[in-house]
This record gives sequence, structure tokens and C-alpha cells, in this order.
Amino acid sequence: MSTSNPEHAIPRIAAKRQVVPPQWALTERLLIDQLNKAAFEFVERYTRPDGTLIWREDWPGMDGSDDPYEGFMNLALLYMIGGSSELHGLARKIWEGITWQWTEYGQIHREFDAYYDWMHHGEGYLFTYFLGLAGPVTLKDRQRAVRFAGMYTGEDTEALNYDAERKLIRSAISGSMGPRFVLTEEDWSTHRGILDDYLAPYEDIPGVDFASGKCAWSNNEVYANIIRMMNERMTRGDVPLNLNATGLVTHAFLHTQEEKYRKWVLDYLAAWQERTRQNGGIIPDNVGLSGEIGEYNDGKWWGGYYGWRWPHGFMTIIEPLTNACMNSVLLTGDMKMLDLARQQLDENWALREEQDGEVRVPYKHFDAGWTDYRKAAPQYPVYLWTMSMADEDLERIDRIPKDHDWNQVIVPKLSGTDKKTKRNTKHYIGNTQPWFQFIRGLNPDYPQTILDANVELVTQQLTKMRSEAGDPYNWANQFSDDDFSSIHIWQEMCPIYMESLVQLTLGGPMHISHGGLQHARVRYYDADAKRPGLPESIAALVKDLTAQSVTLELVNTSQFDNRSVIIQAGTFGEHQFKEVYFLESVNANMEMTAVNHKWLQVDLPAGTGASLLLTMNRYVNAPSYDMPWADREKGVLLEGRKQ
Repeated sequence: MSTSNPEHAIPRIAAKRQVVPPQWALTERLLIDQLNKAAFEFVERYTRPDGTLIWREDWPGMDGSDDPYEGFMNLALLYMIGGSSELHGLARKIWEGITWQWTEYGQIHREFDAYYDWMHHGEGYLFTYFLGLAGPVTLKDRQRAVRFAGMYTGEDTEALNYDAERKLIRSAISGSMGPRFVLTEEDWSTHRGILDDYLAPYEDIPGVDFASGKCAWSNNEVYANIIRMMNERMTRGDVPLNLNATGLVTHAFLHTQEEKYRKWVLDYLAAWQERTRQNGGIIPDNVGLSGEIGEYNDGKWWGGYYGWRWPHGFMTIIEPLTNACMNSVLLTGDMKMLDLARQQLDENWALREEQDGEVRVPYKHFDAGWTDYRKAAPQYPVYLWTMSMADEDLERIDRIPKDHDWNQVIVPKLSGTDKKTKRNTKHYIGNTQPWFQFIRGLNPDYPQTILDANVELVTQQLTKMRSEAGDPYNWANQFSDDDFSSIHIWQEMCPIYMESLVQLTLGGPMHISHGGLQHARVRYYDADAKRPGLPESIAALVKDLTAQSVTLELVNTSQFDNRSVIIQAGTFGEHQFKEVYFLESVNANMEMTAVNHKWLQVDLPAGTGASLLLTMNRYVNAPSYDMPWADREKGVLLEGRKQ
């Protein structure tokens, strides 16, 4: 992979065609404006001037810090897309505030979760990844990225989470205090009421009827047995969920370009590939400290933490695997790195059955065999296809029966007054399928439809946030001391949702919510303000993707202001533009300009627009958080005392 020098002159073209702004462009700019205002109102309502959150005085257990990070992480993502310049500093202040506050609660140590699993680490550290995109990179960003990665590469002697010889993460519960081999009843105290309605983690817990599909965590005797059995069977050794740690180590590479981080990601993925081979093609969900599959589980390859049996099954197998495979492609450009995720999708599909007239695939494996058959989820092969653009991945999508209109846009709706109905915006990523249809040319109305739906969602969230139920000073009355589900409240009240903007402007689906980097085909910088994001009054729409090109429409909606935008090839500059064509040319020979750079500046005088076809070589540049302007402190790191 090559690198591009920011000092090298960035190619430049200018739009000449006067346009009446199309409705999608006006709605896109309206949405950005509404999101800006909503962000400031959200921050004003739920945070103190020092960036801490208005909330309870204590928080027990090991769970928790991921949820406030998730509630506010979109401040950084909105800024990266083109939100208000004030969001940059605000996002950083709130990250610092949350980190300090949850350190005081006891969950965070050395600015990183003391110990928890990589579903929740994956969710919370999205905020850190988004701050990397919300440049310019700060010394703190770079220092933290290296320090956090060191907790999983074996370099941090206070957090020996990784066995470099066996290439395994030593526990399903890990963090800045190292692997957590022994869990306490206090560690899980915040989950007891919630998990009463979940499947039991084991089939032989005394006093629990596994077939009932429920497990009484609130029962003290049952609870003591669960913790004992977890410590015997689940806390030692590696699990597929830990593949989400590849995002943290890739994040360090994006800051530093150090080869050791690339090597760690590739080695760790290869270790899981070998375990899968040893297991006959199905990825095992528990590997002991010796590297033996099923070492603490009577030799069973199923039954590990967040594995094939408990609690979610296939979802928490395929998501971290997809994340790790995509991170490996980003770091190498080699599409074969997707093969382990592809293989698991194929193995799962091969187990399909027809039930009640529908094709379903198993999500879980019990001692009696495969079970919990559900409809196949198309979003995972969509992620792979968006990266590979390969026919084989397209076939993995097309084989899934369309049991509903894939063009339909989904907006989460509130219904009733029960607290559970208020939780339908947590992890809101709802329209991967209709975007996929659009980018294939099968859903032409999608841009306007999804933008309208996004405006509706913001309006709905503002209404909820402004209600009495949204007043943080009323939460003491709404939630009892043991109602720990209140930890999700910021996500439920957050109005900063922008799935439409990510899809339409960047040309990619939203990140996987449990730890995925925001992969996409392009991103933007304001050439005059020298900051990330679309310049004010500029609207962008990615209309088509191929393996060799991206088709993009840019519109300056202002009749009074000239703007200049820099387009970057790939979220992380991993691609290289070759040529750019103006598609609006009326003659037979489209106007072409050579680019041969990962950046292209487009000048858009007032009231102009341009439809551009950009040819490209994909995954040929070393990915990074570099902006188009030189960073004098790139690579600078502080060193502590050696004794």
C-alpha cells in the first residue's frame, strides 16, 4: 500500500453548470441544520458545563460506560459529515466528561473500561473512532489510541489480555485491568432484573427449567449458581466476540501506520480461521487458555460467552467476525480477508429449513443441536458486498427471500406508555436494505424518502426529549434505585440520528453498531475552513458504486456563496482517484480530468452543481486519519518514566 503526501498539490476542478437545487439537496441541508440545533439542545438538557452527565450519584457493577458514550458519540459523527464547527470541541469535552464520571463510578480505569466484554467495548469505543474522523487529530487522540491498543497487543504489563504465543485474548471479560477470570455477584448486579426474561446461559443450572426460555437471575440461589458456573466455564479463554478488538487496534494503525498493529489484526483473525478449520468449518465459541476448543466446557464448541447458545447466538458471532474481516481488508486491500465471514454465512445458510412456509436459518446451538430458526439477516452480506463489490457477495444477498418490500423505509415508532416501548431508537440503524436497493438502481425515490424519514425521526426524538419523561431531574421519580435499564436513557432521548446522511453523502451503510468502523466510499472536507465535512450550503449524493468508480452529485444550494469541497477516496483515504468526468456534458466526449490522488478539490460557485463520475483504484493507499493538510505533530507521542 502506498501513502499520499498532503503537501503534494491536490488536483482541482470547478463546476460550471447553474442548477435549481433539487428537493433532496434542500432537504439534506435542512436536516443538517436541524441536527445541529438538536445537538445543542440535547447537550444543554443532559450535561453540565463541565461535560459530565446529569444522572445518579452511583453506578454499581461492571456495565455502563458504553451507554453514555453511545448516547453522545454522534456529535463527532455529525461534525465529520458537515455539522457545526462547535460540535468538534463539544464532542471532545463530553468524551472527557463521561470518562471522568465513569472513572468516579468505578467502571473506568486509566480512561478505559476496567473490564467488560467486547460487545459493550465495541459499542462504547465507537465514540473514540468517530473522534479520529473528526480531525484534526489531537495528541490525546493519538496517545490514547496507542495506549488502548497496547492493552490488547500484549505491550501493556498492567493489562495482559493477550497471549501472543497462542494468539488468543485470555478472557471474554477484559479491559484496562487485564483479563477478569473471576466475576462477582456485584459485577452482574445491574443485569439481574433484565436477564430474568432471557434464556439461561447453561442448560444445567440447578432450579432452572432451560426449556422455559427464562432464567430467574433475581433469585439469589439461582444467581449464585450462575456466577459460579460462569467462572468455571466462561471467563477463561477466547471467544469470537473478542474479534471486535480488531477495531481498537486498527484505530491505532490509522493514527500511526505502525506495522505491528496491522500484523496483530491479521494474526488474530488467522488464529480464528485456524480454530474454525479445526472445528470442521463452524467457528467455535469458546477456546481455553491452552488454545483447546471447549477446554472448560466439556469439549463442546458451543456454549461460550455471547456464543452460539447465549444470549443472542449468530448475531454476536457474525458481527465481530464481519468487523474483523472488513478491518483486515482495510489494512491489506486483500478481499480474501472476507473469506471467514463469507464461510460462516454459507455454513449458516446450508443449515436452513423451511418452517411455516418461510426459509429460516439457525441462530443458536443447544446440546440437542441447531435451534432458534429465524429469517436470514441480509445486512451482513450487504456489508461484505459494499466492500468487495463481488458477484459472490451479491449472490449471498440475493439468495435471501424478500419476504417484504426491501424498498420500504423504516422509522421507529412509539406506542403505548410502557417503558420498553421507549427503547426503540437504541442502536437505530434501520434502512440498510432500502439503501442497498437504491445503490443498485432499484429504489430511485430513496434519497428523498430517507431524508424525509430522518427529519421525521428527529422531530419525534425532540418531542420525546422535551417531554416530562425526558427531563433528567425527573428520572429519580421514573426509575427506582434498582431499575438499571435507565442506563440506556440517553440513547432513547438522543435526536442526533443521521443514517440518511451517512448513506447518501458517504456512499456506504452505517457502521455495525457493536464496534464497526465507519467504512464508506468517500468523505469530505471544507477546503476554505480546513476542517472535515461538507461546507455550508453544499449537498452531496452518492448515486452509484462499482468496483472501479463512484458516481456523485454535488450541489451548492446557496445563490450567494462560493464553496470549495475536497473529496477523499474512502473514509480513511484507502482508495485512489484516477480520473474525474463531468457527466452533464452535452457532447459525445465527456470532459475528463486526470486526478491520480486520494483527494480532489471541487469548486462550486454560487448556484452551481456537478454530476461526477470518479474512477478509482480501491484499497491501494495505507488507511489513516490524515487530513488534506500537513500535521506538524504527526507521530508525536509522549513517553512516561521508565522506572
